[in-house]
Amino acid sequence: MGWLSNLFSKKEASGSVAKQRLQMVLVQDRSDVTPGVMELIKDEIIEVLARHLSINADEVMVKLTQTARESRLVAEVPILNDRKRN
Repeated sequence: MGWLSNLFSKKEASGSVAKQRLQMVLVQDRSDVTPGVMELIKDEIIEVLARHLSINADEVMVKLTQTARESRLVAEVPILNDRKRN
């Protein structure tokens, strides 16, 4: 059954992953945001949100996307179910 599960698994193709990585590099290059600055932004977002919410800091993702009309900074922050004390 191993080959059957491999046949129907939803793995991303390596070409798709490479394309996403290249797009991220191009967006960062065009917006003059260095990877170091992106990491600082991510750390600060984690710091601020952790004051008020229980989050999974290890899984926070910050992405910069760009279209012809706009640039967007998108942060995906997993929020844990346990309540953070106020």
